[in-house]
Amino acid sequence: MGETRTPTEASEQSGEADPDRRSRAARLGFRLFGRITGVLLRLLGATWRVEILGRDPRSPAPATTAGASGKSPEPGEEGHLAALFHESMLPCAWFFRDRRYGVAVSRSRDGELIRSTLLCLGYQEPARGSSSRGGSAALRGLMRRLQEGTTVSVLVDGPRGPARVAKTGIISLARLTKTPIHPVAFSARPALRLGSWDQTLVPLPFARVVCAFGEPLAPETDPDEGHEQAAARRLDEALVRLHHEADRILIRD
Repeated sequence: MGETRTPTEASEQSGEADPDRRSRAARLGFRLFGRITGVLLRLLGATWRVEILGRDPRSPAPATTAGASGKSPEPGEEGHLAALFHESMLPCAWFFRDRRYGVAVSRSRDGELIRSTLLCLGYQEPARGSSSRGGSAALRGLMRRLQEGTTVSVLVDGPRGPARVAKTGIISLARLTKTPIHPVAFSARPALRLGSWDQTLVPLPFARVVCAFGEPLAPETDPDEGHEQAAARRLDEALVRLHHEADRILIRD
């Protein structure tokens, strides 16, 4: 009879790395990345001068940050549904920090890196999935967050674009939970634009940052695909207008 070997022994004899060991190393790497990028973004954001344009629908921030206390929303607290373009990801992550908010993150390797950073910034465990993979699971996860009274933000043109063209997932989410959509846009000066498909906005140290809140859009009541596509285009238009308004404030002043 042949000798029985454990997977670890077999991999060691064949010169291959232990899969469990590789997995542990990957998890450690993700956590380390999240810790470093989260701290760097906190330090960078602390230098920004943030101005609010429009009415911020959220309640005032708690005296003790949720990231430190692990505090969840109070029972009965209203959850909001925020819609942003992918380009606003960095200032958005800093601005909404330490409130235990909910987001959706793709199941890709990049998604793991983003997840680790968001956890360091005081967000809830993200719902995993995107329009290209695991979308229904992400939708269910965000629905649960909203029903629990958690504010949820969605990068509506992610994960792969095209830029400034919203997918219909947020329209379905708003309809199923009967939650209005609050458009939010960011602009900054001085700032960099990365060479990625979304031209990610990176406010420089001591930048002036404008966070613009638009009027809420009522949820659709008709699940027809044509109606949802039309609602997504209206959301695109509202977000583009907000970006232009925020840009004009920085240019004018």
